[in-house]
Parts: sequence; structure tokens; C-alpha cells
Amino acid sequence: MKKITTILTSQLLICLVATTTFAQISSQKIDSLMAESLIKFKVAGASIAIVKDGKVIHSKGYGVADINTKKPVNENTNFQIASNTKAFTATALAILEEEGKLKWTDKVKDHIPEFKMYNEYVTENFNIQDLLTHRSGLGLGVGDLMFFPDGSDFTIMDVVSSFQHFKPTSAFRTQFDYDNLLYIVAGEVIARTSGISYELFVQKGIIEPLQMNNSYVGSLLKDKSNDATPHSSESGTIKTIDAYSIGMGSAAGGIYSNVADMAKWMIVRLNKGKYGPDLKMSLFSSRNHKEMWRIHTALPAKAGPRYNTHFAGYGLGWDLSDAKGNLKVEHGGGLPGMLSHVTMYPDLNLGIVILTNTESGGGGLTYSVGNTIADSYLGLDDFGWTDKVVGWMNESKGSSDSVTTRVWEKVKASKNTPIKNEDFIGIYEDKWFGNVEVFMKDKQLWIKCHRSPKLNGPMAFYNANTFAIKWEYQAMNADAFVMFSLDETGKAQSIKMKGISPNIDFSFDFHDLDLQRVNK
Repeated sequence: MKKITTILTSQLLICLVATTTFAQISSQKIDSLMAESLIKFKVAGASIAIVKDGKVIHSKGYGVADINTKKPVNENTNFQIASNTKAFTATALAILEEEGKLKWTDKVKDHIPEFKMYNEYVTENFNIQDLLTHRSGLGLGVGDLMFFPDGSDFTIMDVVSSFQHFKPTSAFRTQFDYDNLLYIVAGEVIARTSGISYELFVQKGIIEPLQMNNSYVGSLLKDKSNDATPHSSESGTIKTIDAYSIGMGSAAGGIYSNVADMAKWMIVRLNKGKYGPDLKMSLFSSRNHKEMWRIHTALPAKAGPRYNTHFAGYGLGWDLSDAKGNLKVEHGGGLPGMLSHVTMYPDLNLGIVILTNTESGGGGLTYSVGNTIADSYLGLDDFGWTDKVVGWMNESKGSSDSVTTRVWEKVKASKNTPIKNEDFIGIYEDKWFGNVEVFMKDKQLWIKCHRSPKLNGPMAFYNANTFAIKWEYQAMNADAFVMFSLDETGKAQSIKMKGISPNIDFSFDFHDLDLQRVNK
């Protein structure tokens, strides 16, 4: 899923340097900040934990786990942490590396012979670390339609065989483009190397040793009594949406956790893999601690003068940068109705985790609250993050809404345009996504994706050979254009697609589809 920081980071470029040292934020101030943020960002519930010098100094829930039941959030309320799972996947591989069951430089195909990339050279040279570092040469979020939205029938083996059909957008190992599918492949490497499922390996090898007693991986979640319900405030009011089932994507985003347990996770990370009484036990070595927190894929440093950021990049499951001369290690995660953010400053022995159950405003809350707390430890002034981020988000949403509004207004104005429906009806096939069918339903053209049943809905004429789809799935804003190419008789032969909203989540990679008619 897209990160709210894509919008917010650009705003940081205009921030000014603070020159005065201020007191570290108090628990009372955090309570007040959270109460304000829940209202201003339209978030149902959230929880926060802060660890400092190896101790939990704040751990608390705010708001409600479900807007209908009004059950309050507490420190043990489970949220889907989404892509914060990726650091667990990297750690699982580190454990296997230390057990001598694999090497970071092993070729993926030596563990998964079926693995094939878009050309022979990349297939032959693609190693374990390449799975984790978003530098494959493929585009942003490529292939995520196999598990966004949920409910599709794609398998891990479909993922493994899909990469040969994608077109690269950059040279191998030269550019960062966030990728979920390759983490799913990393999970399969863990399963084949360990002899047990990815879910069981992480549960037994990481979560249980750290006594993260209420956290679970994917299908291993049994007790859902203290789970937060996902919400959306996209419409302007907070409402519940269906819980997302990660399915075969556990290694990319399948962990359910809470701030009490995530505090334990941050402490072991800040202790370089050491845990337990007197730190006598080791989850991973100092060598692999450095490997996971080493930049493997460089990124532009964009954060501006407020934090005096000089470098940025991606390690193994972590975003890495500097802020006021301190290393900053962080990662975000998002699924429909759920957002999480973990931020650590190893030089300050500080960690902050924030979990939310409202997609639309949750990113703004985690960003503004997290920055406000961190700023107090970095000796920066109160920047008024909450109001600034609310303003930035409203501006972005207003711009996006104006685009989508104009599209649907044009569709409405064109509703009487004569269309020869039979020229578009048929089945179209994409090599990795499968069949998409255009058909008549209730005297209107409809489209449905055979392998992703939630992606179905009516098509309305927009312009020329382009239609607009209003999906029946509305948990996320993913409505799309469908553009037909016609032969000399006017009959559709192929389809290209793209999202309507400029802010569509990158996991809806309709633009990567190349649909060709299969019934002539």
C-alpha cells in the first residue's frame, strides 16, 4: 500500500531548523495529543508504546476498537501491523543464515528452482537479499493485484511464476521500487529451508522467544476477541469495513500484534538482538544486526533542514536515515482499515510504535504524533505537526476528489452516448493475472476478474474507447479506467487499465495488466 509519507515528506522540505532545546514529552501531553488527533484525523482507535533505555515508559490505548461496540483500545489490542511484518521476515532469514541453512548471497533459484525473473541474467543472479531490498528492476507494487483486494485464489506458486511476465522499469539493482511479492517469495524460502511453514517458523522462532504473548502470524491467529476492527473515514464519517485476510501474503504483511508486544520487539532490536534476563540470550547476532540495519538500496535524502538529514536508504526490512545526527530506523505498514508505524533512534535508545484502526486518517495520526514525540527527544520545538498534517492531507484529498468528481460528472453527462455493447463483450487474458470478462448485466456492461472476485462492477462510457469502472468493492478507493483497443471493424481486441484517483493505493497496479482477447 502507498505510504502517507509520500505526501508528507515533500512538505518537510519547507520546514525551518529549531535552535532551542525543549523538555521531553510527558505521558499527560501524549494523552492530550492523542485525544486531539483521534478527532482531527477521524480515527476510531489507536495505541502507542514508547521504549527508552531498555524500558517501556508509555504503553496505552486510545479510542475504540470498534465504532459500533465502543469497546476501548488497550495496550493489548491487536492490530494488523501489515508491512511492519517485513522486518520479522528479514529476521527469520537472519536466524536461518546463522544456523547455516542459507547464505545471504545464495541464489533464490537454488532454494526455489521454479523461480524465474524477467530475463535470464536477473534470474541467475537474484539472491536472498535481493528479495528484501526493493531493487529488482520491477515497478512499484508490481503484481499486488494478486492479493489486493483479498479473496483471490492466487497461490504462492502463482507469485513465484509471475515475475517472468512483468516488464522491468529500471535496471536490476539500480533503483528503489517498493515490492510486496518478493517478500512472499522470501517467506517461501523460509518454509523450504526450515521445513515448516513461514507462519510457524516466525511464531516459534521469534514471537514466542520474545514472549510476545498476544501476537500471531497469519492463519495462526485463533483468539480474535481483542482484535481491532478496521475502519475507513474516506467518506467523511468513520465506519467499519470488512477485515482484510492476508492469505498467502503473510511474509509481506501478515502479523497481528499490539503495542505491549511491539515494545518487546523494539527493545530487542535496540539491544542488537539480545534479550532476556541480563540480555544473556540472542535472537540474532551483532553481525546480522548490522546487516539488517545497513543501507542496501540508496534513496534520496528528502527530509529538509529541520532534521538535517544527509542520507536515506533501505536495509533488510527497514527504512534508514538520519535526523539531527542520529540514526533513524523505521517502517510503516498499511492494510485496508489498519496502519502501523515503528520508529527507533538507536543513538538515543528510543523506540516509538503507533498502531491505528482507521485507514484514511491513520497515516496522518501516526506521522504527526510520532514526529511530535520524537522531536521532544531530538531537542526540537513543538512544530504543531497535527494541524500541519491535517492541512496537507485535506489539500491532497481535495485535489484527488476534484479529479474523480470530474470523471464521474463526465460519465453522467455521457450516459446517453450510443454504445455497440457486443464489440466489447468477451474474455481477455493477462499472463499473470488470468482472465477478465466483459459481459452484460441488467442491460449494462459489467467487468469481472475471474481470479479476484471482489473486482467486479459496472462499466460506464467515459470517452472514445474508455470506460470507467465502479467496483462493487469500495473498502478502498480503487475505481479504474478500462481502455479498449479496437480492430478495423471496431471490435475490442485488448484492454489496458489504470486507476482513476491520483491517490489510488499503489497495490492496485491495474497499469501492469496486458489483457488480450481470447475468444475471437
